[in-house]
Amino acid sequence: MLKNILYHTLYNLNYTSNKKDRYVKVNTKFFISNFIAFLWMTFSIILSLPWLKDLSNLITFPVALFAIGGLGYIPGYINMFVLISLLLDRQPRFNKRKSINEITIIIACHNEEKTIADTLSYIPKQDFEGAIKLIVVDNASTDNTFKTAKHEGERLGLNILVIQEKNPGKHNALNTALKYVETSYLITLDADTILHKSALKHLISRMESSPSDVCAVAGTVLTRNSRYNFLTKLQEWDYFLGIASIKRFQGLYQGTLVAQGAFSLYETSIIRSINGWPNAIGEDIVLTWNILNNNKKVFFEPLSVAFTDVPTSLKHLTRQRSRWARGMIEALKLIKPWHQPVMYIKYLTTINFIMPYLDIAYTFFFIPGLILAIFGNHAIVGVMTLFVLPLALLQNYVLYRYQRNVFKSLNLQIRKNFLGFLVYVLAYQMLMSPMSLIGYFQEILKLRRVWK
Repeated sequence: MLKNILYHTLYNLNYTSNKKDRYVKVNTKFFISNFIAFLWMTFSIILSLPWLKDLSNLITFPVALFAIGGLGYIPGYINMFVLISLLLDRQPRFNKRKSINEITIIIACHNEEKTIADTLSYIPKQDFEGAIKLIVVDNASTDNTFKTAKHEGERLGLNILVIQEKNPGKHNALNTALKYVETSYLITLDADTILHKSALKHLISRMESSPSDVCAVAGTVLTRNSRYNFLTKLQEWDYFLGIASIKRFQGLYQGTLVAQGAFSLYETSIIRSINGWPNAIGEDIVLTWNILNNNKKVFFEPLSVAFTDVPTSLKHLTRQRSRWARGMIEALKLIKPWHQPVMYIKYLTTINFIMPYLDIAYTFFFIPGLILAIFGNHAIVGVMTLFVLPLALLQNYVLYRYQRNVFKSLNLQIRKNFLGFLVYVLAYQMLMSPMSLIGYFQEILKLRRVWK
């Protein structure tokens, strides 16, 4: 039955991709995706009963259920829900309903002397026909970021304002810049992030084509330095498939949960109405949830592409991902999911409550179980765990095909990185879960925040 449902879903997706009158409504997508995901989870539970019984004899039933639930049942449900949702999705066409003739880009910098010039050089190459204003905020830098930004902005002939904010913290820099914004919309851009020539045009076109209650659009952020070492090659697939799929999945339910500060578009008035960026290590997460909590919507635009430098060492990757995890916990504490006014957003934000459980199960059961399996003990990791691979591969294949079409339309090429993809599918989570747990504990213990 499940096989037939998947077959017909794939067939209908291909058949109706160019049929404007075959658009599937959001609530229909939500119901179908949940129904199939529950079927899959039920099938998984039935299939795993012998495994659950054997493992219970070793570590007791409650612990065995905790482990298998975190390794199989819940991840299987979520992955199937995401997969079916993506198969049913069709990105709406651009259809202008608003008029955005000028935009302000805010770039918050801390010791970005080496990168800011390159970032600025891509601004005048944009094919957006409107006026672009730039505000660069030097946030307590100890190098020549201020002088470099000012010199390069003038050399490139940009409409640029370079200011200084001595109080450390990205939220301080962004809120200081907000005082100088005179346009109806603004974009935040990281100082180590460069834009594809059509990035602004597509991001702004999505906002122009959106209903009036859409107040933010997240762009697509991909890796710029993916050839630096094997760790950056892994992150290339994470950004290309993992992060992009989650944003697209959330966006089709009208609530991308993070309009990332690295590259996103916001309505200036809504930012001011919620008192700007919060004093949080995940300031972009909390900001986005505040927007959603005001009965507004946040979209995602896959065609609006920017490239950023990703961490090149385990130390810096751990800092980044633990910071992201800590930011999620901050958002859950400040803005309760059940207070969200839209049903889909309640559902999506509630899923975040499950993430620590899944990371605990993966870190303390799957990783030790894999080590035991190497030595011949398959009590935790054995044949049953192989059933998750087809689902993971299918999900990544669907996203790969979609992303390939995006790249083709932008005249970009996907770099050959098969080994990185293989390790990403099979082992990347073994890095991510422990890193996330560090962030959770940092927030629980109220440790000092580190933004970089």
